[in-house]
Amino acid sequence: MAVTTCLTEMQEKKLQSCFGGKRFTLLYKASVHDFSGHNVYKRCNNQGPTVMVIYSGHDIFGAYIKDSYQEYGEKIPIVLFAFQKNEISECKIGAYSPSTFLCLYNEDNCSEFLLNLDGKKVTMKLDAIEKLQLKGQVSNERHQKHQKDQIISIKECEVFRCEDLLDKRNMEEITQLHKSLLFDIKSYRPYRDLVRQIRILLLGPTGAGKSSFFNSVKSVFRGHVTHQALVGSDAAGVSDKYRVYSIKDAGHYNSLPFILCDSMGLGEEDKGPCMDDIVYILKGHISDRYQFNPMKPITPGHSNYIENPLLKDRIHCAVFVFNINSVEHLSYEMMAKIKKIRRELIKCGIIHVVLLTHVDSLDLITKGDFIDIYRCTPVKCKLQMVHKELGFALSDILVVSNYTSEWELEPVKDLLILSALRQMLWAADDFLEDLPPEKTGKKKK
Repeated sequence: MAVTTCLTEMQEKKLQSCFGGKRFTLLYKASVHDFSGHNVYKRCNNQGPTVMVIYSGHDIFGAYIKDSYQEYGEKIPIVLFAFQKNEISECKIGAYSPSTFLCLYNEDNCSEFLLNLDGKKVTMKLDAIEKLQLKGQVSNERHQKHQKDQIISIKECEVFRCEDLLDKRNMEEITQLHKSLLFDIKSYRPYRDLVRQIRILLLGPTGAGKSSFFNSVKSVFRGHVTHQALVGSDAAGVSDKYRVYSIKDAGHYNSLPFILCDSMGLGEEDKGPCMDDIVYILKGHISDRYQFNPMKPITPGHSNYIENPLLKDRIHCAVFVFNINSVEHLSYEMMAKIKKIRRELIKCGIIHVVLLTHVDSLDLITKGDFIDIYRCTPVKCKLQMVHKELGFALSDILVVSNYTSEWELEPVKDLLILSALRQMLWAADDFLEDLPPEKTGKKKK
């Protein structure tokens, strides 16, 4: 039977994040491997940095041992920590050898942190206990001027090996997946070659990350960070024009099989594009660089109006872009506008998905989590919220971390961007496949 930790998923995630985004592997559990300092040393020797978690009544605290246990006499830097309600408190102490802090020979060598597993107790200085805000029972000498070491009884102890989430093996896997995704998208051909390029419309509130997503996609395919589309953070935004962006491959400068269409940010009441303009865009009536007028939609005869749009001019997939940190705070007016747009998308038969940006800014999320981001509890909670409030299927909610301030590309960020783009292309294929023959110009075989 597998040995499991007493930590909750969120506690483990907080601890991993506290020490720089680590992956934990349980090496020792006292109730399984016996309360023995020698057993801890045997199981944790030469395992690299470790985290020791101690359970004592209502307290959960422990020590981060920064280096591998090697020789008994070699000293290792130690950081003490304790779980509080919403955070983890820390207390740095000196460097001590395993034989000292595990009480393998003599208890008297260390008064800052001494773990006597055989006696099921921890000895610590009172100032460390107070810094960590431990509530456990200590001796009656607590308020004396010259405070002595305090003893805390323990009920369980666990030791984890700490590894970087992005180790060499993972980076090799990421590199291979990166190459595979790039190849799949570059070689993609729309369903039955009905169009040469898929048109993907980006919709969402001002500042959600629509233009940044285009910049990020272009950066990935050009091999360096680019900022072609202007990005703003103020309430007015900067995208007041309808822009149609075709991206070229860095290697051969061939146009990639998709076009990203960036629109003015959705606003409340009379702000943002008119609903009629959005419908015209969906049906392919509006060309690149059309200047939005929130008070007046485009009309036939306008220089940007396409009288008889072809299938290639239409939108084949729509993407609602939201900042993952503020999506739950959308106003009633914004929610109503999004639902109204969705009704128009359904009338047109256009598949639409959600793109949540800024996933890297969520609490407890590190770049190492990008490898399997949809399994992370903070992300799952956000997806559930969007599913409940906006009605999107969980499989239609994607997450990314855009390039906004970075100077260099990062393969793990690229994976999220490329994976999301691939899902959009698949959604567009579903739209094309569902079109009646008279609207495709081709007969079904």
